[in-house]
Amino acid sequence: MAFEDKTLVCKECGNEFIFTAGEQEFYAEKGFENQPARCRDCRDKRRRGRDGGNEQRQMYKVICAGCGKETEVPFEPKNDRPVYCRDCFNKKRAERD
Repeated sequence: MAFEDKTLVCKECGNEFIFTAGEQEFYAEKGFENQPARCRDCRDKRRRGRDGGNEQRQMYKVICAGCGKETEVPFEPKNDRPVYCRDCFNKKRAERD
């Protein structure tokens, strides 16, 4: 069966979104009978809420490689990579752009 992209309307936000042929094929393979009722953003937001998206992330205390002040980051630092505070990270990013 050949699938074609379909334009659907999200029941949550009311925006149109594309239900691609690839997504339709995936749904068919999985045996899903209903097409999605929500756009990807609303599905993701809903999933985060269901999966405890309101939980606090584990934070790790580190010393900024740029300015030397103590800060917290939401990932476990690796010893071989520098870690920066928000201000130093943003400065570095601005230099790259």
